[in-house]
Amino acid sequence: MSPSGKRRHVAALQGGVVLLYSQASFGTTGGSALQNPVAVLAIIGFFASLVSVARGSIRRDWTRDEVIVAMNLYCKLPFGQLRHGNPEVIRLAAAMGRTPSSVSMKLCNLASFDPALTARGVAGLKAASRLDRQVWDEFHSDWNGMVDESEEILHDVLDGASQEEHEFRVAETHTDVWSSVKARRGQQFFRSTVLSSHNNRCCITGIAVPELLRASHIIAWKDDVSNRLNPRNGLCLAAMQDAAFDRNLIALDEDMRLVLSPSLRDHCTHEVLRENFLRFEGREITHPERFQPDPAFLQHHRQMLER
Repeated sequence: MSPSGKRRHVAALQGGVVLLYSQASFGTTGGSALQNPVAVLAIIGFFASLVSVARGSIRRDWTRDEVIVAMNLYCKLPFGQLRHGNPEVIRLAAAMGRTPSSVSMKLCNLASFDPALTARGVAGLKAASRLDRQVWDEFHSDWNGMVDESEEILHDVLDGASQEEHEFRVAETHTDVWSSVKARRGQQFFRSTVLSSHNNRCCITGIAVPELLRASHIIAWKDDVSNRLNPRNGLCLAAMQDAAFDRNLIALDEDMRLVLSPSLRDHCTHEVLRENFLRFEGREITHPERFQPDPAFLQHHRQMLER
């Protein structure tokens, strides 16, 4: 039987269980068997077992590529949006030939490895596989490489690789073009991951207008190639705060409180600067739900604070 035929078989069996239950509950049939509660339960149990067997026949193991794509989506979604009704989950599930519930469960399996969530007492599902753990570790040991790989797989799964793009990948004459494609995808991944970790709010001001938010690198893009796409090297900042952070006019201390450079404080006589910087000086930022900023990165940036 084909996978689609198996799914129709499961649906038919499920419909039978529901019909029997409704008829038995409301007495809509005249059959003697359905007037006997024990017989009703036996019949329902039989159909339910058939549903279970049929479901098992169409299950398949997750491949490495599928788990990699799921990890990509996990990074981009806030923890509270891993549910099966999320349009992004539905879209990926359809492209993978899986149910939204299956993809949602995989995302929650990956969440069980997230130290930021477990530290808050939030637990993912406990049925994670060794492959899930392996992919999680691979991302955290090589963000650049795994983001590139996952974005390429994701693109192929959702949209399919065009012949033109395939040629870009293999032809030396198009090396620069393909590199720019990968760089753009990596930057989009970094932005989505950092902003979702901060619930799309500036961690200093609380501004929640997406068009005004930036995924700011703690160590500049040009200064640390290996951590360009590491979400722990990012902060969600509003545009003005991002510009000040990038130019070393503000920093965060060991307790994640805002520090202003003396040169910026000298200009805080202007009302706009007072409202955007001086009133937040000494306040602790709003911490991201996941991917907490690396203290070593913050220390490196703090040492660059303009005096």
